Amino acid sequence: MKTVIWKVFFNFEKEEKWLNDMAAKGLSFIDYTFGRYLFEEGTPGEYIYRLELLNEMPSHAESKAYIKFMEESGIECVSTYLRWAFFRKKAADGPFDLYSDYDSRIKHYKRVIAWTAVGLALNLFAALLNVFIGLRLGSSGRSSFNLYFSTISWAVTIILIPMLISYIRKIFIMKKEKNIYE
Repeated sequence: MKTVIWKVFFNFEKEEKWLNDMAAKGLSFIDYTFGRYLFEEGTPGEYIYRLELLNEMPSHAESKAYIKFMEESGIECVSTYLRWAFFRKKAADGPFDLYSDYDSRIKHYKRVIAWTAVGLALNLFAALLNVFIGLRLGSSGRSSFNLYFSTISWAVTIILIPMLISYIRKIFIMKKEKNIYE
């Protein structure tokens, strides 16, 4: 039996944790499309999931080669969305981590920061533009759409800022740990 759950995540770490929590309950994630998660019933704890922001779109030759390499290593690419890849591995095969060293983990976080910063900039621009247009239209009925859209953009902007700061902090922590342990 398949189950669809609609949910939106801005933070990939929370999304990854949620997918692993669902897997622990016996719901194996099998597909994603814009907030729509598709699960199938499975054995509780059968899979471990990891998310990765690829360098390029999944259709790009570099990404295809990377995904093929992962699959040859026993890691299944369950789904892709935009530049995100959802990987899983059977828990019985041992621990599953996409990054073997600090440098590759830091590179991934830098990609996520760049991705998030673009989203932040676009939402901030949309918020300011719609406030400006809404105020220019004044009390006409058309201004309410712009002000409503601006509110959504402000909300997304407010959500993205602390997330961006947390990713930057994690890079600093990883760099410190790298200096200590390597």
